[in-house]
Amino acid sequence: MSAARAAASSLTLGFHGAVGTVTGSKYLIEVGRQRVLVDCGLFQGFKQLRLRNRAPLPFAPAKVDAVILTHAHIDHSGYLPAFVRDGFRGAVHATDATCDLAAILLPDSGFLQEKDAEFANRHGFSRHKPAKPLYTRRDAEVALERLLPVPFDHWRRISRRIRFRLRPAGHILGAAIVELEVDGRTIVFSGDLGRRADPIMVPPTTIRAADYLVVESTYGDRRHLDGDPQETLREIIVRVASRGGTVLIPSFAVGRAQSLLYHLERLKARGAIPDIPVFLDSPMSIDASELFRHHSAEHRLSAAEARAVCAVARYVRTAEESIALNGNRMPKIIISASGMATGGRVLHHLKHLAGDERNALVFAGFQAGGTRGAAIVAGAESVKIHGGYVPIRAEVHNLEMLSSHADSDGLMAWLGGFETAPAMTFVTHGEPAAADALRHRIKEELGWNAVVPEYRDSVRLD
Repeated sequence: MSAARAAASSLTLGFHGAVGTVTGSKYLIEVGRQRVLVDCGLFQGFKQLRLRNRAPLPFAPAKVDAVILTHAHIDHSGYLPAFVRDGFRGAVHATDATCDLAAILLPDSGFLQEKDAEFANRHGFSRHKPAKPLYTRRDAEVALERLLPVPFDHWRRISRRIRFRLRPAGHILGAAIVELEVDGRTIVFSGDLGRRADPIMVPPTTIRAADYLVVESTYGDRRHLDGDPQETLREIIVRVASRGGTVLIPSFAVGRAQSLLYHLERLKARGAIPDIPVFLDSPMSIDASELFRHHSAEHRLSAAEARAVCAVARYVRTAEESIALNGNRMPKIIISASGMATGGRVLHHLKHLAGDERNALVFAGFQAGGTRGAAIVAGAESVKIHGGYVPIRAEVHNLEMLSSHADSDGLMAWLGGFETAPAMTFVTHGEPAAADALRHRIKEELGWNAVVPEYRDSVRLD
């Protein structure tokens, strides 16, 4: 074969995010002159990770032919507004529900970045003069015009050489496993895999074969704790309400907020907790909760159950209503974004509530390294919010049993569905210890070839 023909048929996979971390998911597939990006996520957590959001990519957005999203969470979709602004002009393929959720999440992300920059400039605590958002709400709205809905389980062709289909992954509404076929070779991207026994979401689809596999490892080194999340929530709420306190739950707007509402509705329905108000203080969470009625095939709830879940909380839409919650000293439950306390309205609630030992801070899932949530869960005596330090005197919990991610056993069970071993399995989307633990289990228990790639590695798949 000539050098030119070899180059034209060479298939490479580049890892431009979600390696050594659970954020910034970006995988670049190149064959000849064609480029497809799977996920276009935002880095979060440690400052050195967040700085990557502002660093130039090693490939030009204008030369990427298509983007495929596994799901709408910001660590998988949140870089899209900058990617489109910087020159991408192709289609962004995603499931119907992911398109609907992205229409909520991305403009909100731009809005929050604008507000954070404005707040920093007004109070003078940013090192940048002036502080600027990574992108704006308008950038996000322009990016949404690139979205192209794709039904589950249908092959869609990007070019003569490349096609893909999306398979249900559980996790959240619209979440997908990507089967990408290039010149007859198949690369499977797990995306974020849900839990088989999740009370709300459907289980992830079993995949039988792949030439190459990219698998997440968020919980690759641990099993979810045994126990009933409703009982744990009940104990916390009863105890805090009895002393006149407030339960503040930082929550991811999509998936986790709805799971929390489900458990709280069940507790209230059987009279297991005091009849104190539940406030859903996140416009994103409110809109995402309403989407459960429109995508009923993707979850286990009946129409009546979905209505009951949405009705258990009082919706807090305006900033004025949110501020008023902090002046109201009655016992209550506040669910507010973001889930790792990296931004959003929950920061204002933390400033008012975290210093009072009558209250409780209840995190509800994985806390990435470098986030305020991770620091608080680890026992920090104070955290920095809006340029000042806030003491942590409230009791702190992290209910990882509420996570919408498969744990290490769940990941291995999903991998066990493959009838033949992939030529190589790339373990990504995990902190270093988690990714390496899963790599080790894959090699020892399945006998597969498995590696943990490095940031910006590019691997030839011939």
